[in-house]
Amino acid sequence: MNITYYGHSCFGVEINGKHLLFDPFITPNELANFIDVDLVRADYILISHGHEDHIADAESIAKRTGAKVLCCPEIAAWLEKKGVENIRPMNIGGKIKFDFGSIKCVVAQHSSSLPDGSYGGNPMGFVIESSEKNFYYAGDTALTYDMKLIGDYRNIDFAFLPIGNNYTMGVDNAIIACDFIKCNQIIGMHYDTFGHIMIDQDEAVSKFENSGKALTLFEIGSTRKI
Repeated sequence: MNITYYGHSCFGVEINGKHLLFDPFITPNELANFIDVDLVRADYILISHGHEDHIADAESIAKRTGAKVLCCPEIAAWLEKKGVENIRPMNIGGKIKFDFGSIKCVVAQHSSSLPDGSYGGNPMGFVIESSEKNFYYAGDTALTYDMKLIGDYRNIDFAFLPIGNNYTMGVDNAIIACDFIKCNQIIGMHYDTFGHIMIDQDEAVSKFENSGKALTLFEIGSTRKI
């Protein structure tokens, strides 16, 4: 399983030969301005909620690649009006099997509006299960007790958790989330892109280590095998 980081909360995950792209926000991100968005691969695009810093490049990538877009019904309707055709609306609690594995939508505690100010539906996270590995992509969320349900009913090999604080949970709450989901291998996201979510990376990694957990912070544009 290969993971590529495109900045902020945008990751590409290659599973069983298929490319999953999460929350595409690349071209407006000054930290990722060296990435050619036209080269980003996607067979599936998963959108956790409607804020611009998670959806900015969804339309262009979906039209170029023909990728199937997985999102809530409100975002689906918004994208359809923009001419995106290959969309599968989902909502919290839903689970669908695809050719690479399965996707289950789970609770995220956040807000959601689309770039034009219209209602963006309920934010959500995703649990991906496959023959390679299982993982949890939390999206933008506070620490929530619902995460315990993931740990109780799913075996999670690693998780993408927001750690930037201010708009989402920070490092300390992410460490608690590890115990809720019963997973100690964490990839950090939603940090350092804007002034309000700057973190001390060394301190963050140290806090995880002192708690018996591992925090991985990718360099933008880098790919790692997990």
